Amino acid sequence: MDISEIKGTWNEQKGRLKQKFAILTDNDLMFVDGKKDEMMGKLQIKLGKTKEELHDIIKSI
Repeated sequence: MDISEIKGTWNEQKGRLKQKFAILTDNDLMFVDGKKDEMMGKLQIKLGKTKEELHDIIKSI
């Protein structure tokens, strides 16, 4: 997954992720340039998903 792919539709994806996983907050989903891996790591821990599972979830929404 490319940063431009995430960044382009992140607000839409963020809303859908919050609907799917009520446990997520705006802070969990804050996308900052250069910090994609850090954000994805935090999401993995909070949701109990692997990196691949998380990528699949984001791609599917």
